[in-house]
Amino acid sequence: MNRDELEGKADALKGTIKQAAGTLTRDPDLHDEGAVDEVAGKTQEAVGRVRRKVGEALEDVGNAIKK
Repeated sequence: MNRDELEGKADALKGTIKQAAGTLTRDPDLHDEGAVDEVAGKTQEAVGRVRRKVGEALEDVGNAIKK
């Protein structure tokens, strides 16, 4: 896992917690803010996953060329 993946997971978790807190306190603004944070975190995690996969693919190509 890379930094983007880890930070994305943390942000998504933070968003889930905010949503739950907003529901418990009946605060729709907090709930909505949590939903935005969760989506942003999942997006960042996906970007990190893609970056890692591209890096791994480039490394594999480089190793194949060296042989």
